[in-house]
Amino acid sequence: MKNLYKIAAILALFIGAMSVFAGSKVLFGIDIKEYPVLNWLVLYNVIFGVISIIAAYLLWKKSLFSKRIIIFILVSHICMALYLYFFSETVAPESIKAMGFRISIWAIISLLYLNQNFKLNT
Repeated sequence: MKNLYKIAAILALFIGAMSVFAGSKVLFGIDIKEYPVLNWLVLYNVIFGVISIIAAYLLWKKSLFSKRIIIFILVSHICMALYLYFFSETVAPESIKAMGFRISIWAIISLLYLNQNFKLNT
């Protein structure tokens, strides 16, 4: 399949737009949650949503910077998930599940990218 970059870009755009949309609704008080909300975590999610949209553009354009931004996002999410799971006593289980979902999507994006790169180099 020669369009793995495009699939990865669409996934990145989806997760980025979803994070910006959902996070912004919480930050602006439009969406009130039934569980404790960590505003700094919501802000993190919105910022990384914007970074994900930028990554989607870079992936679509097959930028050489794509690999770095994929690694940056994936490692950042993994570090945040570890922090939330082991060190934050006030985090809601929903937040940990959402971070797990983000990690899963970015793991898929990285596999698509690596698979496409491998096919290009062979």
